[in-house]
Amino acid sequence: MNDIWIKEKASKGMIEPFSDKQIRENVISYGLSSYGYDMRIADDFKIFAGINHKFIDPKELGPNNFIDFKGSICVIPPNSFALGRSVEYFRIPRETIAICLGKSTYARCGIIINITPLEPEWEGYVTIEISNTAPLPAKIYANEGIAQILFLEASEVCDKSYADRAGKYQAQKEITLPKIE
Repeated sequence: MNDIWIKEKASKGMIEPFSDKQIRENVISYGLSSYGYDMRIADDFKIFAGINHKFIDPKELGPNNFIDFKGSICVIPPNSFALGRSVEYFRIPRETIAICLGKSTYARCGIIINITPLEPEWEGYVTIEISNTAPLPAKIYANEGIAQILFLEASEVCDKSYADRAGKYQAQKEITLPKIE
């Protein structure tokens, strides 16, 4: 969708807070782009600690596997990862799916943001997985751009939305660890 469509939907609460232009001065850019929206990462992080574990199990990845950190710069150890959350709260319309992609500024440093869909009628703060594939520690800057959200509008609404299915990550307000139900 183009920037006019995004502005119209944002005025109806699709993205809060919403920046109607791309902010670029001395920061990793965020805000409205031509066909998407560059979201920011908040200053709350969960850095993977992995102490006394031989492998990562998504069915048993609890809070004791992470170190909570709050600050303007999060340092992710080499070949490790952290979780964060978006500054923006998203409400995806029923006729829309959104895709979260990492920003090239970070990708060029070996920092990868997991690609994830935001399904029709999903809402909440996006939990963001940040992988440091580099052999050195990597800095992540809070309140600056971290990923771009691309919006794809369908010609008709879906039969069953994320809200209809009572999705397990609906309306998340904080960094949310994997849930197995």
